[in-house]
Amino acid sequence: MSTRWTLFTAFLLVGSSASAGPITYDVTVDTSSILSTAGSLDFNFNPGPLVSQAASLQILGFSSDGTLAGSPAFTGDVSGALPATLTFDNGTGFNDYFDGFTFGSTLSLQVSLYGPALSSPDGTSTSGSTFAFSMFSDAAGTVPALTSDTMNGFAFTADVNLDGTTTVANFSSQTSVAPETGAVPEPDGILLLGTAIAFGTIRQLGRRR
Repeated sequence: MSTRWTLFTAFLLVGSSASAGPITYDVTVDTSSILSTAGSLDFNFNPGPLVSQAASLQILGFSSDGTLAGSPAFTGDVSGALPATLTFDNGTGFNDYFDGFTFGSTLSLQVSLYGPALSSPDGTSTSGSTFAFSMFSDAAGTVPALTSDTMNGFAFTADVNLDGTTTVANFSSQTSVAPETGAVPEPDGILLLGTAIAFGTIRQLGRRR
């Protein structure tokens, strides 16, 4: 009997201590229709209008046969510079990175979201946070490209929800946004796996007795 309770207690401890890793999306854009256009790229990650729990985001692995142009413009909690890693926090109301870009035929990057709002939602915050990526066919960033979003000009957005999940909205038929391949299971998946292993072991011990 004591062996069963020891196993069950160990299972509870493993389940309760599990935490989600970053939620990462692989992004690929076919920019061949605006090849050689001297335009611009815009990235922003902002809290909602009410109380938002802390969250962060990184742009990783930026790659393209296009060319970055000029000096980037930063607003709010943003650090780094393309093609190296960009890091955003949602600590201020508007966090934005804007860079000139002469388009090639393709570009790719990863968007990785992490922080307390994703790994341990507090249950008291009243707004999530939103990442948005936009492309423009002019250097000033006034003419959106490769998007059906005529209001904001977003190619896609990724919302951090109050329960720690994320939701992607894609407004560009040229843009592919997919969860990173080989991602680590979320805590619910780990919990279910732990349940199966623990109770399977307990049943075997019971049969032996």
